[in-house]
This record gives sequence, structure tokens and C-alpha cells, in this order.
Amino acid sequence: MRRLFVSDVHLDAERADATEQFLAFLGAEAARAAALYILGDLFEAWVGDDDRDPGNERICRALRALTERGVACFALHGNRDFLLGAGFGARSGCRLLSDPVIAELDGERVLLTHGDALCTDDDSYQELRSIVRQGEWQRRFLALPRSSRELLADEARAGSRRHIARTVPYIMDVNVAAVTAAFRATRARRMIHGHTHRPGVHALEVDGEPAERIVLGAWYEQGSYLSCERGRYELRSLPR
Repeated sequence: MRRLFVSDVHLDAERADATEQFLAFLGAEAARAAALYILGDLFEAWVGDDDRDPGNERICRALRALTERGVACFALHGNRDFLLGAGFGARSGCRLLSDPVIAELDGERVLLTHGDALCTDDDSYQELRSIVRQGEWQRRFLALPRSSRELLADEARAGSRRHIARTVPYIMDVNVAAVTAAFRATRARRMIHGHTHRPGVHALEVDGEPAERIVLGAWYEQGSYLSCERGRYELRSLPR
């Protein structure tokens, strides 16, 4: 059984090439898989399930077509699309999973997460995350007119760019202690996440046992995905 994992696709109208590449990925590589896991930030922004951006709608239709072909599709919330809800699930056919979640893959417990909660050195981001993930904050935000939500989302993206520009890069990477704590709490010894845009495979040791952390790449310059089949994991790129 072949399973694929992607993260940080960051689709929006300004990245038409990424949208076309992701649609091609869904129609080719993903169509031949048993399951597709999207580990957050599929969209650059999602201001609510009443989103009617034409590009986002194309993605939802393509995901729905994929699930109707029998490919199971799962999605986690990212820091850009944490407002994905039941409406998105109905339109896309994706099943939304909690973050983090343990998946049983080829008889192994594997921890799946977007990865932003592991970046505990980034204090200002973690403070913001604790606010916007609260149910009451989200209810108030979703009660605003869609045009107002879109304006606020644009301002938030601009603020994020300023934050990234002035923050030391290592602060925005995962914290080693947070990673170790996640392994201990879940009793998993393999972790898959995105968010940091630093694709790679990292071997480590947790309480004397070998463990592995696989980081998915972002789709800004090229597509990338992780393939898992019969316990073998392989990061692959899709040159644009």
C-alpha cells in the first residue's frame, strides 16, 4: 500500500505554476496511491469555508475527484489554513485530522503533525498561535464579513513576512527538546512534519532507541512529496 505525504503547498492566485503542478500531482502520482496525507498549509490563506476563490475551488474539486477514485485523502491544519472546517471536507472529500495524530503505517506508529507547535523558540509566533487556535477567537473571526476576513488575512501575511525577515533562522526551526517530548508522549519513533521548509531526514536517539524525523519540503520553487511503501520512506522532488 503506497501512501504519499505533502505539506506547505501554499496555493494562491499569485502562484499559478504551483497550482498547476499540484493539480498534475493529484492526477498522476496521487492517483496511483492508496492515500494522500496533506500535513498543513495546503492554501496560503483560508478565511473560512465560504471561501470561493476560483483557484481554491479547482483544488477542492480535484481532491474530490481523487477521493471518488478511491484514494483516501487526509488533511491537517497548518498555520495558514487553520480555519479549514467541515465545509472544506464536504467540498474536497478530505477527512480533517487532529494535530498531532498517530497513524498506523505498515504496522508502525508514526507521528504526523504540521510542525509549528515544535518551534517553541519562536515565542511571538507561539503566542499568536495560542490565540488564533481558540474556538472563541475563530467564531468571532468567522462572523466577520468575508471581505473583512480577506483584508485581515492579507495583513497577517505581511506581518509574517516581516517576522521572518527579522528573526534569526534557527529560532523558526524545531526545538530539539520539543521533538524529544513529542516522541516520548506518543511512544512513536518516526515523525513526519512540514512547516519549517527544510526538507530532510534526521536520525536521532530517544531514551536509547533510534528515532527518525522526516521533514517535508515547501512548494514555492518546486513540488515535493514523501512516498511510503512497505515501510520504506523516500523524499522526492518535482522540478517545476
